[in-house]
Amino acid sequence: MELTAVPIENPDELNVIIGQSHFIKTVEDLHEALVGTGPQLRFGLAFCEASGPRLIRWSGNDDSLVDLATKNATALAAGHCFVVFLRDGYPVNVLNAIRHIPELCAIFCATANPVEVLIAETSLGRGIIGVVDGAPPLGIETETDRADRHQLLRAIGYKL
Repeated sequence: MELTAVPIENPDELNVIIGQSHFIKTVEDLHEALVGTGPQLRFGLAFCEASGPRLIRWSGNDDSLVDLATKNATALAAGHCFVVFLRDGYPVNVLNAIRHIPELCAIFCATANPVEVLIAETSLGRGIIGVVDGAPPLGIETETDRADRHQLLRAIGYKL
């Protein structure tokens, strides 16, 4: 077995969701789930088909995001993985809808941080074994940091 860390290309620090599913229907189901969260959301997605023609399937409503998703899915080349890039929306707005897709197996990350995807390769193929999402902590939050966190969440409308 060979282990590789594949960096996710994300030049604009967009939010990216990386997961695994088990069926070609994932492409349409992800599209419908994302469109259903709100008309302002722009997205592109790609899905690595693991059997049959083994194509990278894609969809979205923003060509540049579709291109970015397919480029990253090509770099991952791991069975049944999917990559979604978002603009004008956040993972917190779409994760619940995505989690309810019947064929969904796992969500590895949902982030705007730099990401490396850990790939294991065997004679059978490639699979995602995990992700490295962002950098390690620099310390423990202080009371001032805690107050700042509370204030930020209220300022952006996620808490009352």
